[in-house]
Amino acid sequence: MTSIDLFEIAAAILALLVAIIGHEIMHGWVAYKYGDNTAKSAGRLSLNPLVHIDPFGSILVPLMTYFIPMLLGSSGFLFGWAKPVPINTHTVIRNGGYNAAMQVSLAGIAYNLFLATLFSILLTSMHEPTNADTPLYIFGFILVIKLVLINVVLAVLNLLPVPGFDGAHFLSYLSLKFKIYKVAEFLAKAEPYGMIVIIIILVTPLKVPLLVWPTQTLLTLLLN
Repeated sequence: MTSIDLFEIAAAILALLVAIIGHEIMHGWVAYKYGDNTAKSAGRLSLNPLVHIDPFGSILVPLMTYFIPMLLGSSGFLFGWAKPVPINTHTVIRNGGYNAAMQVSLAGIAYNLFLATLFSILLTSMHEPTNADTPLYIFGFILVIKLVLINVVLAVLNLLPVPGFDGAHFLSYLSLKFKIYKVAEFLAKAEPYGMIVIIIILVTPLKVPLLVWPTQTLLTLLLN
């Protein structure tokens, strides 16, 4: 394994943690702005990564989907999540209505898109690494690329209206706002099966129109 491979793995791990931990903190922070102290009281607005890491979603799943395939010489699809931040939706809705609940739902996605945009701008001021560059610069260049890519992937993935994910939460509150209760009821009942839906998307050709094309479109917009 070359030093570049090690840099890629380390950069991917760091970028994933920044993306998923910040994503969850933003949910809790926006809820806190609407009077919900649940996440703050649970210590989940902390920047300490240890309080956010989920052993399965933050470690095992990324290993299975990205790092192990990479070590074996093939390309993987980086996927993972942090522990969901506890939120009292009733408090949020009581203080800000369904619009506030929708803002909480989209807060993590907005964070991911903001980071992707910020680091894509930074990337324009950087040059492709050469042999004359220091290992620190090479690692930094790879890290910036990973931060753009991973945040775009997470934003696209969470925008899908899959039960249990941010896109479905937004759709549920939107339907409740306009009194379309059947949609919210269906999404609530289907939530236990959301991860199965995601796995089906990832391992079938569905990932091309639902994930690959939107991700490529966003990356083209950002990196051009």
